[in-house]
Parts: sequence; C-alpha cells; structure tokens
Amino acid sequence: MPLSLSPKALFLTALSLSPLPAAAQDISAEVAANGLAATVTRLEAIATPSEADRFALGGLRFLRAIETTYQTRWRTGMDDPSGMIPLIRLNQGTAPDATFAPGDVAALFTQVAQDMETARAPLAGLPTGPEFTVEIRLADLWFDVNADGTRTPDEDLMQLLGPTLMGWRWFDRDPAAPAPVIRFDRADAAWLSAYTHLLEGLAKTLLAYDPTDALTRAAAAREAMQAISPPYAEEMFVIRPWVDALWVMLDALDQQPDAARLAQARDHFLSMIADNRAFWTAVETETDDNAEWLPNARQTSALGLALPPETGVTWLAVLADGEALLKGEKLIPYWRLGDGGGVNLSRMFTDPAPIDVKDWIQGSGALPYLEQGEIVSPENWRAFEGLMGGEAMLMSIWLN
Repeated sequence: MPLSLSPKALFLTALSLSPLPAAAQDISAEVAANGLAATVTRLEAIATPSEADRFALGGLRFLRAIETTYQTRWRTGMDDPSGMIPLIRLNQGTAPDATFAPGDVAALFTQVAQDMETARAPLAGLPTGPEFTVEIRLADLWFDVNADGTRTPDEDLMQLLGPTLMGWRWFDRDPAAPAPVIRFDRADAAWLSAYTHLLEGLAKTLLAYDPTDALTRAAAAREAMQAISPPYAEEMFVIRPWVDALWVMLDALDQQPDAARLAQARDHFLSMIADNRAFWTAVETETDDNAEWLPNARQTSALGLALPPETGVTWLAVLADGEALLKGEKLIPYWRLGDGGGVNLSRMFTDPAPIDVKDWIQGSGALPYLEQGEIVSPENWRAFEGLMGGEAMLMSIWLN
C-alpha cells in the first residue's frame, strides 16, 4: 500500500465478542471506533467466516502490519535517510525515550514477513470464488502510531498515506472534501494477495543480507569517534545519517547472504506476478462501476484515478519481463557487454554470493552471473511510462 490497502462492499453484523454497541455497525465503523487490533481479534474469532469476513480479515491484518511498523518506528527511532528501504520510510514521529538497537531492523522485517503470510492466509481461493463486497470509508482507518489506544488526527490513514495513494492529487484536493469510500470485491483479493507476496519477498531479501552486524559496527565507530571529539552539528544531523546508511547498505551486501531466504524471496516475487494476472483476469469481467479500488477500462477508481484502457495489458507485459528475469529466461543488460549477453538475475537468487559494489562496477564481481542470452527490452516499461505520463512510478506502486 508501498503502500496501499484494500476492501469493497461489506456490512458485518456486530455480535458476540464485539465490543461494539448493540446496534449493528459495519466493519469500517468498527475500525474507526475500536482500532485495527481489536477488529482483527473479533474477526479471527468468527467460527464460520463468509467470503467478506475472510477478505476483511486479510485486509485488516495487512493494515495491522503497517500499524506495527509505525509503532516500531515510534518506539525505536528507526529511520532510513536514503528513503530506499520499504516500510522504514513510514515516519510519523518518535517517542522521546526511543532507543534503537542494531537488531531492530532484522526484527522488524522478520515480523513483516510473518504478518504478510498471516494476512494472505484467509485470502486463499477468494479471487475465483463467489462474489462479495466489503465497503471501507478511508476516513475511518487509522494507525495507532504510539500504541496508546487513542486516535488523534495525525494518526488518520489519509494523513499518513494520502500522498502515496493519490500522488500529486493529494496536494490539489479540497481538504474539506470527504475521504473516498471504496468497495472491495473478489478481484481485489488477488491484488491484496499480490501485495503480501511483494512485501514478504522484499522482507526476505533484506533478511538474507541481514544488516545487524553492519549496524553494530557503525554504532561502535560513531561512539569511538565521539569519545575523541564531539562532531560538528552538520555532521551529526545532516551528513552522518546519509554516510552511515550508505555504508551499512554496502557492507551488508558484501557478505554471504542467506540462500534459503533469497530463494523464498524469488518465489514470492513470482507469486506476486501470478496473483497480478489473476487480478486482471477477474477485474476484466466486472460490469459494475461502484466505488472501485483498482478499476478496469470501463470503471473509475474511488480515488479519482481513471486508468487508460490499455493499462492491464501494458502492466502485465512489464510483469512478464520481470517474470522472465526471475526465471533466467532473459538477462539484465550490463554496461560492459553488448546485446548478446547480460546478468542472470535468477541465479543471483538461487546461487547467491556477496555483492561488492566496486567489483560489480568493474566487472569482476558480476562475472559469475554474466552469460550469453536474450536481453530484456525496455520497450514494455517505456510503453507503460508513455501510457501513464509522468506518473509511472506512482502507478507501479499502486498496481504492484
């Protein structure tokens, strides 16, 4: 929901274990009143869940994983100055007594991987099963960033993720206009499942190159230098975070990675592509146009985004290139080779080795993965960029 989230017309009767009032409320109002954690707990207690219940549980577990990330960031002060690491860049303040330990990053992504598997579980079979709807008012969604159980305006989902969901339109919107209402249906279950595979694959990739040791040594070096002389303010607050983040990234890559986790990550990325195909197959059969999350060519998104008619076909062509790279059927161009050879990305996942960036630039590091074969063409990505104008990256996050 890189971030973004999900649902399409659902009204649950609030009974039994629910802390809701006796009058029935829908799932969206339940989250607004009680938060994500309590609503997930109630849904998990349903003995015989409907398709809508299962989708709601998967979607809210997904959102709960995002909430947990915010809470970890608040508690530890974890940050990513590079802006390159998914989820860590979700920043909404830090506790005054925040304490960061080098193992916190690996712990966070271990939790993310587990949470994505848990979120995906109730979605199995939904994209090809009976139709259902789950209605969500985005104004009802919030993340308990500081884990105090109390909602404040700066914890609203739209305040935290609005720019990610809507791009430049977020800044041109009427602030007084109501937040979108979205009706998620069975096609969206495939989209959500794809996103869980994407984030789990990214988490497993980061864990394969566990940065804990690099973070530990970076912290020790900082402390030793500060014992010699306090740093300049510019170094402390501007330069140092970027230098340390870059060093940690390069050092973590230059270690023997966990081969099992990289193999799992590759499988998740391939499953993401398969789920994307299932989504576009399912959504293409829809004839309604009612508060859509991700629309077909005849529909409009509740977010106010209209997709060109060729979007599905063009995006699937981009994903087909990604699949070919992950399977080793096509190669990534390498600057010292011509059109007849390139990097076998698949073998970097199935037969991994440390990545020394200077050696990869020169070629000796890349050599074990260089081979003759067909190079992936930039044509499909260029077609997607042309279709989306200046919003290709935003749309690729949304489409996953």
